[in-house]
Amino acid sequence: MTGATVDRSVGDSGRTAPGPVGTSTAVEELVDEVGATAPAATSPSSDRRASGPAQGVLGGVRTVYRSVSRHWRRSLQFRTVVATMLLTSVSFVAVGGFLSNQITNALYDQRFDQFSAEASDALDDEKAVFRNSSATDTDTINRLVLDSVTQLVGTDSDAPRQSILVPLPTDNGSVVSTTTSQAGATARMLPPDLQAAVADGEEIYWAPMVIPVTGSGATNAPGLAFGTQVTLPPEQNPVALYVYYDLSTMQSTLDDIHRVLWLAGVVLLIVISAIAWYVTRSVVRPVSYAASVSEKLAAGELQERMEVSGEDEVARLGASFNHMAGSLQDQITQLAQLSQMQQRFVSDVSHELRTPLTTVRMAAEVLHDAREEFNPINKRSAEILFDQVERFQALLADLLEISRFDAGAAVLEAESVDIVQLAQHAMDGARPLAERLGSDLVIVSGESMCIVDADARRIDRILRNLIVNALEHGEGRPVEVHIACNPEAVAVAVRDHGIGMTPLQASRAFDRFWRADPARARTTGGSGLGLSIAMEDARLHSAWLEAWGEPAAGACFRLTLPRHQGTDLACSPLALPPSSAPVPASQHAAQGAGTRADAPAPRPRNDDEGRGSGH
Repeated sequence: MTGATVDRSVGDSGRTAPGPVGTSTAVEELVDEVGATAPAATSPSSDRRASGPAQGVLGGVRTVYRSVSRHWRRSLQFRTVVATMLLTSVSFVAVGGFLSNQITNALYDQRFDQFSAEASDALDDEKAVFRNSSATDTDTINRLVLDSVTQLVGTDSDAPRQSILVPLPTDNGSVVSTTTSQAGATARMLPPDLQAAVADGEEIYWAPMVIPVTGSGATNAPGLAFGTQVTLPPEQNPVALYVYYDLSTMQSTLDDIHRVLWLAGVVLLIVISAIAWYVTRSVVRPVSYAASVSEKLAAGELQERMEVSGEDEVARLGASFNHMAGSLQDQITQLAQLSQMQQRFVSDVSHELRTPLTTVRMAAEVLHDAREEFNPINKRSAEILFDQVERFQALLADLLEISRFDAGAAVLEAESVDIVQLAQHAMDGARPLAERLGSDLVIVSGESMCIVDADARRIDRILRNLIVNALEHGEGRPVEVHIACNPEAVAVAVRDHGIGMTPLQASRAFDRFWRADPARARTTGGSGLGLSIAMEDARLHSAWLEAWGEPAAGACFRLTLPRHQGTDLACSPLALPPSSAPVPASQHAAQGAGTRADAPAPRPRNDDEGRGSGH
């Protein structure tokens, strides 16, 4: 028997099987082609009506995408479960496709062999009947045709068989017309390629076909057709005789198998995902717990420990973590005790030295007042003694202040003050030193008044320390004091043009007793704690105190205060270093402390611009 190779992927659309009878398509694909209808046109107004819901859908998709991306970045358990689901889905599609293909092939191999043998035997028998018939009149021939068509009808419930006899185009003067065993069946339902093959040859041919099904909601059924030529008596006119099988029951069986496979795959995917979630949760949970305990330890809760149970890897991790936490707690406790002992020692020594130092100062003052009566050597000794006692007393006062900060006893007494007046007052106090060193004090202010909630005594001390430090390292060049404010913050920057600092030196400028150049003598007799105390005063205000410097280009210290206590700083009104033309302090003083100086307004800056090491 000759025919197109049967397409055994019924139900698996999109595949075709070539053969000598044209090109055969899958049975299910033929059903789709016959039952397909063109989509209805969409009007512009309906597009406009759909734009709103479409935007809502897009917004929902973006929200889901952001949520999935966030969980993907932050959750190891989520990534593991999603990866397991994806890999399981791919595996299921591959295995399910393989099983579906194997089941379909096995079923069609079996049924095709059965149908082919049945059709060949039946058609051969009918060919012999027509060949051996002695009918000569039309009625007898028509009765013979009807009996043959009826005889070919099969009663198999799984694949019922019908038949049809069609006159060939070459049959001149045929006494019969198209005869079918099924009501509504016509020759047009037969594949054209099959009809052409039967008309050209005398062998038995086959091809897949589509059987029309009438009725509401009915869909066309797949089928398999076999055909051959037979000759009618008495003139042996050739006609085409076909038998076809209805494969809808077989297709339904395959659909049920596919549904079961998909359902089993979904259930398997859910089960595997649940298992992956449980397994990863049992692994990730101790890690998350360790991270939580670590955060508490970092926050100062040194007594926190992990719960340890069992003897597995997680238990060993917990035991090692607890051992590490205990060691850290012991070391931190020892360091805290040493720091407290050091602070207590400094505080006690400072307090104990106040009384003898007061006595020594009184004696030094007596000698200093009577120095004119001494010879030159004793006179100079009295002056040196007085100066060093004053320096010692200043150092002792700074040590006492530092001990208050270390003990947490420093208290902020905030009130509304004008930062411009405080800066002018600090400059007036430092002017004698500026005259002695040959430096000019100049002020740059874009504001006539900047009110801020601050402790006036501490802010004055910060500004004095910054100005004196700038004069000491300014090498006789002008020292500028820049002032600016915005609705959230007030800033004061002290800029000198002296020896400058490297970035490394600027990062250590606020360390206690640190000096950029140990060989450089102090011209003002400072204690080495001025900038450290200034930093502590700034922290007490929740302020920023930052340092900047370049070798041979000078240095700049910037103080940024929140205008209201309890608010956080976001940016500073002044750049670091500020860039503006200086205005002489004498001009500012002549205009009055409340008068705005002729200086350009400072430009705002971002939070990260010029950040120094003062934090």
